[in-house]
Amino acid sequence: MAGRSKLFQKCMPYLAMILLQFGYAGMNIITKVSLNHGMSHYVLVVYRHFFATISIAPFALVLERKVRPKMSFFVFMQIFVLALLGPVIDQNFYYAGLKFTSPTFSCAMSNMLPAMTFVLAVICRMEKVHLKKVRCQAKVVGTLVTVAGAMLLTLYKGPIMDMAWTKHAHPPHANAPTAAAGDDSTDEDWLKGCICLIIATLAWASLFILQAATLKKYDAPLSLTSLICFVGTLQAIAVTLIMEHKPSVWRIGFDMNLLAAAYAGIVTSSIAYYVQGLVMQDKGPVFASAFSPLMMIIVAIMGSFILAEKIYLGGVIGAVLIVVGLYSVLWGKNRESKEMEMESMDIPVAVGRGDHGTG
Repeated sequence: MAGRSKLFQKCMPYLAMILLQFGYAGMNIITKVSLNHGMSHYVLVVYRHFFATISIAPFALVLERKVRPKMSFFVFMQIFVLALLGPVIDQNFYYAGLKFTSPTFSCAMSNMLPAMTFVLAVICRMEKVHLKKVRCQAKVVGTLVTVAGAMLLTLYKGPIMDMAWTKHAHPPHANAPTAAAGDDSTDEDWLKGCICLIIATLAWASLFILQAATLKKYDAPLSLTSLICFVGTLQAIAVTLIMEHKPSVWRIGFDMNLLAAAYAGIVTSSIAYYVQGLVMQDKGPVFASAFSPLMMIIVAIMGSFILAEKIYLGGVIGAVLIVVGLYSVLWGKNRESKEMEMESMDIPVAVGRGDHGTG
């Protein structure tokens, strides 16, 4: 029984990150529909993080009332920057890129995240690279293979692959989300979308790094998530008031716009931020970001089922490369974790002998 419990605890970070990718995938498809119907992405960011705040703040107030650390000015500034990186910069630029391109293409571009996070983690000395060690080689090569797979999926279509579940489906007119940026987008829109998505991914990678550092000083994941969402909502309101001057953009009814905001806020902001923080405490930022390529594969599969989107050979080859790269990174991280566990087991023995010798 104890063995099963230990195995379950080891599997939890992997399962949590996989489930998060399903949540992100649903957000991409629902949000794309909402943006196509004319909703401002600035307003969507505001409502998204409003829903996120009210959904997770009560749990933070109750569950962490006895363990919540005191707020210092330095921690507050970190939260302010986290809100700026996540709710404001990342979300606004990602939604803009999604509007200019397609869900599948946006997911493909965001697969630069593991590479960016790994580089930033090395720069911030959160990751050590010893190229002579196999585990480090696996992480470096896996990151490069993952990015190569994403770029192949983006740039190369190849022949259409007939899937059993799409043979009798009737695809909608806007069957744009493919592995090549979306057929309805102009070259200018595609370029704008690429730039927006690159900026969003860089902000997202920076968020991973800073969130991991902040949790070491403010060890209350629920409270930290609530504060990020709340401060992010205020920042997003300020940005929207500057960018949008028509009062009508704030109107929202019981429609797809409300669903997009509520789903994104509750699932991919409040729950995702919290779970992401817990996983990073245990496994580190590179482990958490390494699962992002799965989101693109899930979006492609969901699109083929729900929207009868076309699946191309290039997309399949790219997806295979991404999975290979993903598990190369995870293998390297798992090997690193085992080495750290062995080192931590050896330390008490060495200290004990030293104390005994001086006594």
